[in-house]
Amino acid sequence: MAAKGLPYKFLAGITPCPGGWLIVPARLAGVTVVVEEAMVTRSLQDVVDFRPAFDAAAINIPLAFNDEPEGRYRSCDIDAREVIGWPRLVGVRPIPSRAALHATSKAKARELEPWLTSDDFRRFRWLREAETTFQPFHQRNFFSANPDLCFYLLNEDRPLKTSPFHQDGVLERMALIRNKLPGIEDIVLAAPPPGAGQVHVMQAGALLWTARRAMGRAISRLPLDPTWDTNGLRMELVR
Repeated sequence: MAAKGLPYKFLAGITPCPGGWLIVPARLAGVTVVVEEAMVTRSLQDVVDFRPAFDAAAINIPLAFNDEPEGRYRSCDIDAREVIGWPRLVGVRPIPSRAALHATSKAKARELEPWLTSDDFRRFRWLREAETTFQPFHQRNFFSANPDLCFYLLNEDRPLKTSPFHQDGVLERMALIRNKLPGIEDIVLAAPPPGAGQVHVMQAGALLWTARRAMGRAISRLPLDPTWDTNGLRMELVR
């Protein structure tokens, strides 16, 4: 649960990174957001147990999963890809089922989900953490989001054409989040913490803005009427 009695609300944008989980935290006092230094935690449990606890955190990972294969994309992922449009819809990745995530070998996982690639298997470490860590009560404060969905909204519902891995893409995204989160530029341009890259900090910055929207009850959900997985978690993406 979020900390009580503090003179501010504690927010975060969170995304997987090679070192574990990259967090960009911030304090919200009234309408003022003070962005703090980015950091990396090794495990998702460290994120969930962070103190002071987050009042609202947008995280770039699914919280809910299908038990068995039902296609490459969940309904919320399909909706998000339609919203984001070409070419950045590729930022919404397919999500394997629980059965594939916990298969005893890559071969058995691929029998269940033939679309799985080597890059998908590299993401299993973070997806497995999310699948085993999150419980329904976490959705009071943690919101599954996607950086490309965040940037689409920041760009006044227009698709971005640039890649976050290219300089023009960095500049475009920086301009979009700078207007919403003064001070974020210093965090993004600073040397990233060990285990993360600039792209992770920039993504977490956009997610932080979504966490700010969640704190103000201004988020919208995809789909509007989400389904629930067998663990009681909403299968959705927010923006």
